[in-house]
Amino acid sequence: MSRILDIFTKDALEAARANNTYRSMRLMETPESSCVKIRMPDGASQEQILLASNSYLDLANVDELKQAMAQAVLEWGTGSGGARLTTGNKSPHQELEEFIAKFKGEESAITFNTGYMANVGTISALCGKNDFIFSDELNHASIIDGIRLSRAKCFVYKHNDMADLQRVIQEADKSRAESALPAPRKLIVTDAVFSMDGDLANLPELLRIAHESECLLMIDEAHATGVLGKTGRGLAEHYGCAHVDVTVGTLSKAVAAEGGFVAGPKQLTEFLKNKSRSFIFTTAMAPAVAAAACNNLRYIDAHPERVQNLRDNVKFFCDALQREGVNVELSPSAIVPIVIGDEAKAMQISAKLQEQGILIPAIRYPTVAKGQARLRASLMATHTHEQLQTAASIIAQAVKEGV
Repeated sequence: MSRILDIFTKDALEAARANNTYRSMRLMETPESSCVKIRMPDGASQEQILLASNSYLDLANVDELKQAMAQAVLEWGTGSGGARLTTGNKSPHQELEEFIAKFKGEESAITFNTGYMANVGTISALCGKNDFIFSDELNHASIIDGIRLSRAKCFVYKHNDMADLQRVIQEADKSRAESALPAPRKLIVTDAVFSMDGDLANLPELLRIAHESECLLMIDEAHATGVLGKTGRGLAEHYGCAHVDVTVGTLSKAVAAEGGFVAGPKQLTEFLKNKSRSFIFTTAMAPAVAAAACNNLRYIDAHPERVQNLRDNVKFFCDALQREGVNVELSPSAIVPIVIGDEAKAMQISAKLQEQGILIPAIRYPTVAKGQARLRASLMATHTHEQLQTAASIIAQAVKEGV
């Protein structure tokens, strides 16, 4: 290692340790499910109730879905061999995109290797340096990075504040009207479910504002697909309202596979095939993974009770925490934040809970604002009420004691 690299990386890591933002990885020794085994610091394995997974429907452990993916590997091999526009495009990719479009109620869909790539590639393809983007202040990093890559003028509005969104749109329109530049393309972009707070974007109001302001509207349904709505189809089903112009999502959370997608009009997906750099310049996802994602989506479609089980568990857990004296609200999603505040205290409580068999991570700056560190519980459809009651009691005691 060169001296320059050594000094730079050492200083950065020491600073992270000093302000309690240093990150490290746990080793999980069993498949992702409602209970897992974790390698502890002393080298022993310990069973934990997992309250940290984005696999909200616990589909990764459904036997018929595992067997279907194994069969897809035997049929299609372990890799794709090329980009989608060269040799990588296989039947499972097309079948997956057709089913995503059907599931989301859209004309067409296009898949990416990750949800992150879907956001970055879509935003930077749709907007350029002369355009305006209006972004919720709590949007995911992939949205922020897509905006940066687009070089568009970004206007950040207060979280879920529709009056502030209207204000920044009006200010942007006024500034452009006073210049000699041509009219910009305008895009409102927001998460559907905000991943650290678990709250929802106000889709009916966003649709109204987008229409009145002549803006495109894009939502990222990473934490909404398979979770929101009676059958898990997302934010529009939840509200019972119209769809947006551009719907982005992921296949790696409730769908329990890998990849991201964009759903919308056929012309949109054709445009992205030709203009999105994160689609064009990358090797396609393995066809067996695409087949697995499609099978898992079909399973969600055929088992809406799985979505209802998740909703029931969220209500039970929030009620249990409230009975134990923990200040939480009923979450409309699968994410239940328990705000601690101090970064060091949140880390200590999380470590104490892990010792007691509850795996729930401490989320700190820069993922959330300084002084807003929290325990972020994410629930699964297969948690039992007994597990959730046990977890709520232990969490409440740890929070009260402050460790």
